[in-house]
Amino acid sequence: MSKRVVLEASYAVAEAVKMADVDIVAAYPITPQTHIPERLAEMVADGELDAAYVPVESEHSAMSCVLGSAAVGARSFTTTAGQGLELMHEALYIASSHRYPIVLAVCNRALSAPINIWCDHSDVMACRDTGWIQVFCQNNQESFDMTLWAFRVAEDSNVMFPVMVNLDGFTLSHVTEPLILPDQDDVNRFLPAYRYRLALNPDSPTSHGCFGLPDIYTEVKYSQELALRNSRSVIDKGWKEFANIFGRNYSAVETYKADGASTLLVTMGSLGETAKMVVDEKRALGQAVGHLNLRLWRPFPFSDFREAVKDIKTLVVLDRCFSFGGPCGPVASELRSALYDVASRPKVVSFIGGIGGREVDAEAFGYMIDRGNEISEKGSDSLYEPILVRGLKIGTGVRG
Repeated sequence: MSKRVVLEASYAVAEAVKMADVDIVAAYPITPQTHIPERLAEMVADGELDAAYVPVESEHSAMSCVLGSAAVGARSFTTTAGQGLELMHEALYIASSHRYPIVLAVCNRALSAPINIWCDHSDVMACRDTGWIQVFCQNNQESFDMTLWAFRVAEDSNVMFPVMVNLDGFTLSHVTEPLILPDQDDVNRFLPAYRYRLALNPDSPTSHGCFGLPDIYTEVKYSQELALRNSRSVIDKGWKEFANIFGRNYSAVETYKADGASTLLVTMGSLGETAKMVVDEKRALGQAVGHLNLRLWRPFPFSDFREAVKDIKTLVVLDRCFSFGGPCGPVASELRSALYDVASRPKVVSFIGGIGGREVDAEAFGYMIDRGNEISEKGSDSLYEPILVRGLKIGTGVRG
């Protein structure tokens, strides 16, 4: 039977990995991800998880290790954060190009310099175009669920892509919340045993990732692009199967109190729950405000997003990292691009905040909604507006 427990998100991820019955875990500890490999190492040492645990010397080695294990058909998991993800960066492309169904949990962390161990999304946004399926979690339950779901989707024969599960460092990774752990029999129904038909075998030698001359490279990469986009059907199928077995529904784009709304507040990750609280307050005051949670980042859910905002006047978007020298935050830039050829499209207003772990509270969200509507009506000479910056009046923007 399923059971209700209280766990921090790091331990919830470790429980999902255990219940997925992985064959190998390779990881290097880095704050705020450390509790995930520590817990998995305990599980292996105590016999709770029958897997190989490889304590590698770096994050690059961690990804390299699971590249090898995935190539021989082992169910493989690794985890990292911040600078560790960037040290993996080179090898991330190999995982997606080889179509290895690795699952990677990222406890999102700000990038140096200066050194910062707290949450923002600069680490994952630097890896936006590495060819991985990427999702964001709002809470600890989702951290468990998306990790389990990631194995199901990655290993589908019609997908065979690695999946990156993003959970906010400290805000989720170190905070305890109640969640439901499912029955192992239900997990086994959802996640069948993995069989990789192209596994490396010394008795039948093959090569993976050989030299690609210019006369084939473009075609290889375009086929990879098409395959990643086509994974959407299995991504949605995986969420539907998850709902049928475990009773929790997920989708690429989720809206809250969007009916009748003229303004949607757009977030990714754990701040979505604070945003919903502010939406409730605004609704109680008679304001037509709703919330949009963008769960699936890659492949980007174009049709879902356009459908969700077709009757909306203003999108107030919070990015949690800078796109240095760019027009706005990366998420706002992506949403503007997704709406470029839509005849009747909402105004996308870009805010950047929550950098390096700075708290974005209800008051700040309330300000963004009010200021976003003002910009939508009157315009602004700013490309975006940073919030909660000491030395600047709240909302003072960068001049374009």
